[in-house]
Amino acid sequence: MMSEGAEEAEADMMCCAACGTAEVDDIKLKDCDACKSIRYCSEDCQRNHRQQHEQKCRKRAAELRDEILFKQPESNHLGDCPICCLPLSNDPKNSAMMGCCCKVICEGCSNANLIREVKEKLDHNCPFCRHPAPESEEEYERNLMKRVEANDPTAMRQLGGIRRNEGDYDVAVEYWTKAAELGNADAHYDLSLLFEKGEGVVKDKKRKVHHLEQAAIAGHAFARHNLGCEEFRNGKYERSMKHFIIAATLGCVDSIDLLKECYAHGDVSKEDFAAVL
Repeated sequence: MMSEGAEEAEADMMCCAACGTAEVDDIKLKDCDACKSIRYCSEDCQRNHRQQHEQKCRKRAAELRDEILFKQPESNHLGDCPICCLPLSNDPKNSAMMGCCCKVICEGCSNANLIREVKEKLDHNCPFCRHPAPESEEEYERNLMKRVEANDPTAMRQLGGIRRNEGDYDVAVEYWTKAAELGNADAHYDLSLLFEKGEGVVKDKKRKVHHLEQAAIAGHAFARHNLGCEEFRNGKYERSMKHFIIAATLGCVDSIDLLKECYAHGDVSKEDFAAVL
């Protein structure tokens, strides 16, 4: 049996919030883009109702955003090694990105492939796609560019990093922005660092936080940790602890160490601390 509040909410969704027009065959109602809690029969009704609905809309939109933001990811943003299907480490030293196919391969599979090639006296190839290893930086970049032309966000992020190291921030931001639009969490994280430091872009705290949130939602442990630090500096301690706990469960060592200190001072419950170990 539905509660009175639930019945009222369902009724609100059946009629235009401004004029009360019910949805019938020839009248289709459209959800409020931000809060999804009410509907309108026309843009005029939505515009006329905006002032009355604005405060409630912002509150509900923030609640929906937090539901997405604080949902525990199933794994980190890197996922699993495509060869052994074991989770990839957050530490980039424990894996390698292949420029030919842009697959991230764990250190174990890379070493196993190398040992096999040495024993059988084979040429060095990609462990995943068997493409011959590049013989120069120029060939490596040409391989990356082929993947960029195929709209591969991993390649765009990698090439953006190369351009940044060369000091070409404009091109780096262009590549990272496109990669972020295609859902690459690392690119979102890279952009957050640029907007924090003002490297090649104007410092922008709002855009920094936006990119941190997008990366964190995708399972980026370091972005999640940085979000926790940001919330802590803003005095939002409960939210910061939520971020640190999620980051710790994704394997972020900095968050684990911080939670150890918080637990020692009684700022984190025994249950929450035990869940991240």
